[in-house]
This record gives sequence, C-alpha cells and structure tokens, in this order.
Amino acid sequence: MSTKPFPKWLPQVIILGAAWGLAEAALGLGIHKCASLASGSIMTGVALFFVGASWVVSGSPAGVALAVAIVSALKLFDALLLSLPVMSGAVANPIFAFWTEGLAFLAVFALLQGSLSAKKRGLAAGGALAALGAVNLFPLVKFATGIPACVVPGTTFPLSLYYAPLAVALSALTVPLGVWAGARMARAAELAEASGRLSPARRFAPSAAVALAMLLIASVHLIG
Repeated sequence: MSTKPFPKWLPQVIILGAAWGLAEAALGLGIHKCASLASGSIMTGVALFFVGASWVVSGSPAGVALAVAIVSALKLFDALLLSLPVMSGAVANPIFAFWTEGLAFLAVFALLQGSLSAKKRGLAAGGALAALGAVNLFPLVKFATGIPACVVPGTTFPLSLYYAPLAVALSALTVPLGVWAGARMARAAELAEASGRLSPARRFAPSAAVALAMLLIASVHLIG
C-alpha cells in the first residue's frame, strides 16, 4: 500500500474548484438555454481567474487539472438538479470549455516560462493569449460532443469567436488577479502550517467548500 502523502496544495485547489463551480452556476442561470450573447466570454474570464489561482497554489498542471475536474463535476450536479441530459449543449459543451481553458492556459504559460510570466504585463499578456487560445479551440466542441457551438443569431459564426475580444480583455485582468489570489492562498497556508494551525483546516475545509458550493448551487436554482 502506498504511503505517499497527498500534495499540500490539495485543500486550496479543492476550495478553488468549488468556488469556480459556484461562480459558473450563478453566472449561468440559463443553463437550459444556449449561451446568451457575451455570457460565454465573461465565463472565460472567470474561468481563467480560477485556473490561474490553481496554477499558482499548486505549482503544477495537476492542480489545474484537479480544479477543472471539480468544476466539471459540479456542472454535472447542476445539470442533475435541472434534469438535463449530460450530452446537451448546456452540459457537455461547458465542460469541454473548462478543459480547453485549462489546456490553453497551461500551453501559453509553458511557452512564456518564468521570465515573462513573473511580471504583471507578462501575466496580462498570458491571460489574453490563453483566452484567445481557448475561444479558438471551443468551436471544435462539435467533434468532441457532437453538439455544435452556439452561434450569432441568424449566422453560422460561433459566439466564442464573435465575442473573443471581450474574453481576451477580461482575461488580461482576471489572470493576474487569479495569480495574486493564488499566491495569497499559498502564503496563508504556509504560515498556518508553520504555526501548527493548518491540520483542522486541511481536514475539513475542502469537503465543507464542496458541500457549501452544492448547497448554494441548489439554492440559486430555487431562487431563480
């Protein structure tokens, strides 16, 4: 039996993934409909905030993958509450978007390396490029899920590309903010561990965050 300890960053990433799932549910109250106008682009900026924070907290692609897995699971829970099939444009396609956003972020920052991404302007540029990559990958969703991306009414032009400038501009702001938030979370965890106050939080905070996110997601739909 393996005795390898869990990564120290695991609680923080679980909390970030839960918060991301809650944000997605709150911003996407129209889950039963196709993406509306610029909503997908706004969600791209939000997603890259949490991706950036998870990347800094974990210092690893595994942390980003875990955050994406958690928000994907919460999207499935969201769909269950609304009795939606998994293979629908309101469920499978957003999950595809989560993974393309994570992949685009990791690809861009792997190319930037440490020199540029350590600077504020570099982080903003990286966020913009990650968003640009994600919105260009999203129209491929039809090949992954069989469900085409939402288009501008009366055209065949994908909404993700039509509103790409908005996603790029927002992500140039949200990625540096996510990196800042992730650094603060990581520092707080280090200080708590050094003072011996981290153990209870590591044990209960992640599961509590996920449970709270699920409760609030259910509440959002009851109110809506």
